[in-house]
Amino acid sequence: MNREEALSLLHTHLKNKNLVKHCYAVEACMRAMAVRLGADSEAWGLAGLVHDLDYEMTGMSVDLHTTETVKILSAEGLPPEVIHAVQAHAGKTPCLSPMDWAIYAVDPLTGLIIAAVLMHPEKKIGAIDVEFIKRRYKEKSFAKGARREDIETCRNLGLELDEFIGVCLQAMQGIGADLGL
Repeated sequence: MNREEALSLLHTHLKNKNLVKHCYAVEACMRAMAVRLGADSEAWGLAGLVHDLDYEMTGMSVDLHTTETVKILSAEGLPPEVIHAVQAHAGKTPCLSPMDWAIYAVDPLTGLIIAAVLMHPEKKIGAIDVEFIKRRYKEKSFAKGARREDIETCRNLGLELDEFIGVCLQAMQGIGADLGL
C-alpha cells in the first residue's frame, strides 16, 4: 500500500476533520522518527496514517479500537509489522519493535503539541518551541489525555524527552498548513 491508497482508506473511514488531522500529525512524526532512527519511513508513516482508522467505526470504544483496523489492513496486505504497531499504539499487544514504541509514544505527544499550540497567543505551530511544550508538559492539569508516562516511553528508542519532542515538533511544523496550525 502506498500513501495515496492509505489516504483513500483514511478518508473513507474517518469523517471527523480533527481526527484526520491527528492521523496526519502521527504520520509526520512517525516518518521523522524513522529517519532519526534509520528505519523505513514509508512503513512507519503508513502505520501513523492509518493507526486510528476504525476510531469512528468502533464508536470510539477503547476495547474495540484497532479490531476493525486490523481486519482492513490485513485485507489490504499491509506488512505484519505495520499492523502490529497499530495494535501496539492502543495497548492491544506489547511493544516489541522500535516502530511499536515510536507510535505508542508519538500518539499522545501529538495531542499535547496541538493543545500547546492552541493555548499559545499566536495559535501557530511555528510560534512554539520545545521549551514552550516542556513547560506545558510539566503542568499536570494541561492536556490530561496526553499520558505523560506513554510519551516518556520514547526512552525505549534511545531518545531523551527533549529530543523526542523536538523531532515531533519539527515534523508537525513541516505540515502546519495541513493541520490548520
